[in-house]
Amino acid sequence: MKGHEEKGFAGKRLLNNADTKGRVILFFATWFFTGLIPFAPGTWGSIAALPFVACAYSFGLFFSCIFLTLILIISIPVAGRASQIMKLNDPSSVVIDEAAGIFVTLFLIPVSWMNVIAGLVLFRIFDILKPFPAGLIDKKVRGGLGIVLDDVMAGIYANVGVRIILILID
Repeated sequence: MKGHEEKGFAGKRLLNNADTKGRVILFFATWFFTGLIPFAPGTWGSIAALPFVACAYSFGLFFSCIFLTLILIISIPVAGRASQIMKLNDPSSVVIDEAAGIFVTLFLIPVSWMNVIAGLVLFRIFDILKPFPAGLIDKKVRGGLGIVLDDVMAGIYANVGVRIILILID
């Protein structure tokens, strides 16, 4: 389970003790500090990514692909470095992986309130339950890749789930 190594909430202390580069890493790793919200940080990080998803979508397919690629490329080293700074394997306050996961969830899904809410709910369910192989990835793959990859898998499951819902209600 994400953040199981954390013993209490220490985000503010970490920010105060980090150097400038570390603060920048933590700013992005906590997805603009939403991961520092002490309850449901993954959900808040996912919600905070939604305006970026909508922005990417509004610019069309090409920019949606660029945004998705960038968030995936950036999230892996940022999550890994934040994990090192925090001295935890997968800190719950690192939510850039949830941002990447919600980008995957809503990729090429028509934007509507219903689709966004369905995608968010399905993504959070799959991210928490970690069905195979997400759970295996979460346990076996370390560093930034492991932190991000299980959320990408949850995003893939949620994307497929939203597509199935759209087929069933059509």
